Amino acid sequence: MNRGLRRLKEYVKHCHECYVSSHKDRPYLRNHESEAYERKMDQYHKRGAEIVKNIVDGQVISQQNYGDHEMIDYVLVFQHLVRHGKRFYFEEQVQYRRAVIIDDDLADDYLLMEEGNGMEEEGDRENQSFGVETEEPTSYRGYNRLEVVKYAERYWNTSNPAYKKFENNCTNYLSQCLKAGGIPMTGAGNRSKGWWYSGKSWSYSWTVANAFRWYMSGVKSTIRAREVSSPEDLIRGDVICYDFTGDGHWQHTTIVVAKDDKNMPLVNANTTNSRMRYWAYEDSTAWTPNIKYKFFHVKD
Repeated sequence: MNRGLRRLKEYVKHCHECYVSSHKDRPYLRNHESEAYERKMDQYHKRGAEIVKNIVDGQVISQQNYGDHEMIDYVLVFQHLVRHGKRFYFEEQVQYRRAVIIDDDLADDYLLMEEGNGMEEEGDRENQSFGVETEEPTSYRGYNRLEVVKYAERYWNTSNPAYKKFENNCTNYLSQCLKAGGIPMTGAGNRSKGWWYSGKSWSYSWTVANAFRWYMSGVKSTIRAREVSSPEDLIRGDVICYDFTGDGHWQHTTIVVAKDDKNMPLVNANTTNSRMRYWAYEDSTAWTPNIKYKFFHVKD
């Protein structure tokens, strides 16, 4: 193993220690990542939760050499055993990162994919209308929340080969979860209408966070849902939409898979693949004080 890889392994070990020893510094994290880490630790404290066991592991994807520079792309996997009240659960997250090695020393390390741009697929049509259906499809037999959660758990960190995977995959993943729960697709053939996936084509509402959020509010959406005012009103299989900057353009979506000891949602998501993550996303680098949420309870 060359010195650069050894240095990266030392850094991964340091990342592990950061979560179990709050005084540890994080010398290579950029400011927005360090701030997100601090918010995460504050959030645990405010909730009365704590990490009782932590596992951090890394796997190299590729290495490229440019003279005295070396770039290492790698996956960093976090697993936190969280105690909250009388409950224990595993929170998991996967980060795709790039380390820059100069003269065999770690000079930089940063995320390759970050949450919050909302453009899971080109063609965001925020001004288009969605949901032209005139009646509920006869194939609808109710919403199976157990199947939604099973699908969300099965594919939170792996792709279903039946679907295309996008670089920003959060809404594509969420749509698959809803379909697994029995929500019927409708509107195939017109990408700016309905909610559907068919072979090599799909609606914008299937893949784009902003389009999906407005489709959910459509009076003729086949995803029968009602907006609720509080995250406590959500149950497993419900949906949260995120406007990180508060400017009216929605950039992220998650699926509720569990509730914590205070009846607050824990969610699964893609892009930064996450499992049993606390719903508020204060630990995201995309978070801002202007964040807005939409909470949707899917009707059974």
